[in-house]
Amino acid sequence: MNALRNKVQLIGRLGQEPEIKTFADGNKIANFSMATDDSYKDKNGQKVERAYWHNIIVRGGLVNVVENYVKKGQEIAIEGKLTNRSWDDKDGKKHYVTEVYCTELLMLGK
Repeated sequence: MNALRNKVQLIGRLGQEPEIKTFADGNKIANFSMATDDSYKDKNGQKVERAYWHNIIVRGGLVNVVENYVKKGQEIAIEGKLTNRSWDDKDGKKHYVTEVYCTELLMLGK
């Protein structure tokens, strides 16, 4: 069961162009937002649709794929794990973010 711990699989569309950052040592990181859709029927039988937004982080060789082939609005499938981090802003307020660290990516559609 260890292979199933902290495993995330999502299919959705990019909400923005991927942001690529290059570090002094030449390593790169990519991040982008991704929307997944869900729907259900409310108590009146009306269909309700909802989009969930996810922050995606990509490191290593997969960054080159994201940088060259993945664009805003494109449908992709990803696999990875959830990560959390926090930081203090200039006013001393603590901020928290949950991200998906992507380890596999599949481009879907055209």
